Amino acid sequence: MPAKIPATVVTGFLGAGKTTLIRHMLQNAQGKRIALIINEFGDLGVDGDILKGCGEETCTEDDIVELSNGCICCTVADDFIPTMEALLAREDKPDHIVIETSGLALPQPLIRAFNWPGISTKVTVDGVVTVVDGRAVHDGQFAHNVAAVDALRAQDENLDHETPLSELFEDQVACADMIVVNKADLLSAEEADTLTATLKSESRDGVQVIKASMGALPVDVLLGQGVGAESDLSARHEIHHHHHHHDDDDDHHHDHEHEHGHDEFESFTVTRGEIEDPTAFAAQVADVIRANNILRLKGFVAVTGKPMRQTLQAVGPRVDTYFDQPFGDAPRETRLVVIGEAGLDQAAITAALQA
Repeated sequence: MPAKIPATVVTGFLGAGKTTLIRHMLQNAQGKRIALIINEFGDLGVDGDILKGCGEETCTEDDIVELSNGCICCTVADDFIPTMEALLAREDKPDHIVIETSGLALPQPLIRAFNWPGISTKVTVDGVVTVVDGRAVHDGQFAHNVAAVDALRAQDENLDHETPLSELFEDQVACADMIVVNKADLLSAEEADTLTATLKSESRDGVQVIKASMGALPVDVLLGQGVGAESDLSARHEIHHHHHHHDDDDDHHHDHEHEHGHDEFESFTVTRGEIEDPTAFAAQVADVIRANNILRLKGFVAVTGKPMRQTLQAVGPRVDTYFDQPFGDAPRETRLVVIGEAGLDQAAITAALQA
């Protein structure tokens, strides 16, 4: 049976930076063919136009679908399911599907839809990414322009307009596998660390909280989480069962334009010889990840007496391994790539992985 296509759900309030994050991802897709579903509201179509202009070979106009009939969590059966079925029926299937939800949509009903017959066997939720406006949340606002968010919500009759934005925000955090604290450049280092720690304490165990500026995240941190969110819905409980509404980010630009790139992230490679006990080594890797706040770790392990190389991939402390192919003429050595936020203690991590 063919492997399921992974889908990443990106959620967060108007102005948090979802579109910027996705645009950066498409421009740095590393050859992955990414299909994009945008839950636009009204007839603005702003995101679609921005993204259609990206001109990348991994992002053609056919790969971008806009759902503009209102909040995706209210129109799952009419809009979302047929759109997914059409994408999955294509000859040139995407490598990954990214869904940008409306800023006032609850993520939970959308995740639940991945259990629908006809879809559940072909696609899986790779992870839920909640983007927050770091400056606004630190200041207790949840969004840069709360009045604009509320005005958009008032346009949708399906919605309970009484729910405070703080409760919607809690639902987005409750469903997340990764929380991106965007606009971290507008916070001091101390403010950013405090906010990150607070969000970590309010989210489920194992959820990664990452700082970013201008939505610049390495693609292999954002995609490939391998969570299978549709099968653990009970852990992502909705605090409030209500419908809501949105529109998506037209990011406000900071007064100072600046290019950030990936200065906030770093990666390096650690090599060592053959491993006697792969199970013990996987446990050692998980311990090193926990102790050093490593985001991703991936590579190949040479196991004594085995002609096949072992692939090792870790998302946070969750380590997966499998034997994939013979080493052939390649050197029989263990090579691991470590990815994390800037400031990793490379010497300590290298020593711990080589121990």
